[in-house]
Amino acid sequence: MLILVSGGSASGKSKYAEDLVVKAPPGERIYVATMQVWDEESRRRVERHRAMRAGKGFRTEEQPVHLSEMPVPAGAVVLLEDLSNLTANEWFGPAGPAGAEERVLSGIKKLQREAACTVVVTNELFSDGIPYDEETADYLAALARLNGAIAARADQVYEVVCGIPVCWKGA
Repeated sequence: MLILVSGGSASGKSKYAEDLVVKAPPGERIYVATMQVWDEESRRRVERHRAMRAGKGFRTEEQPVHLSEMPVPAGAVVLLEDLSNLTANEWFGPAGPAGAEERVLSGIKKLQREAACTVVVTNELFSDGIPYDEETADYLAALARLNGAIAARADQVYEVVCGIPVCWKGA
């Protein structure tokens, strides 16, 4: 089972995704953390997410790049938080943008094959109307293509708006 959860900043998508994992069939719960901590703001965000997961039985795996190299126990229930960070880490990292989409998508496919259930959180970053420099615009286009590719593969797709999940695919 592959589920994609999208939404804007602070929309409630992370809480909704965690709730889906908690309600999933029994299995080891793995939280795949993709954020690289660079500053105080990112530290606060990581702490907020840790507090949200407290007591829910998650094991955290730090995997900011090379998702396809992460071992996945059979029957695991995986929450990937989040696709936009993972894509940015691959795109702007040492390997660069060439092949970044393929690296990310191969990792998602591996999770889909090996885990009993995978929930992928992604961000809605495309509707702000702000002009970006070419490099950032290219990254956003890559993320949009990945969102579409994962939505096409997914059994369920949700968009969370103001804490309210809207089902676009599946039930």
